[in-house]
Amino acid sequence: MIVNIDGGSRGNPGPAGFGARFTSPDGTVVAELREAIGVATNNVAEYRGLLAALRHAVDHGYADLTVRSDSLLLVCQMRGEYKVKNPGLQPLHAEARRLAARLGRVRFEHVRREWNADADRLANEAMDEAETLRRRASAS
Repeated sequence: MIVNIDGGSRGNPGPAGFGARFTSPDGTVVAELREAIGVATNNVAEYRGLLAALRHAVDHGYADLTVRSDSLLLVCQMRGEYKVKNPGLQPLHAEARRLAARLGRVRFEHVRREWNADADRLANEAMDEAETLRRRASAS
């Protein structure tokens, strides 16, 4: 199974969200996830997208997963090539490692932004929702 993930925030921090798109090796879309996560940094949103994707994979019994992201930081941290220095990312990284360990084989691939368009679209839809929720909360 292949999952493309993306997270973002409008402002850093700002209204944030993530998206994930699961496809089978033949290109069939299996699932799409997105969620507005309130105000967060871009990197937190990226990790929240990864966590949602890994939980979905565990819940559906995927034994072989390729995670594709345009976040070089996230990919290199998950591969163990970069240390996780930011205290806010450390618990998210630890949880991602725990979830990944519950799957059979997990590979992390860095992809160019244009190869991540569907996950980016889902993340932007989630950020739109986060902005709408923030405007409603400040209006009341």
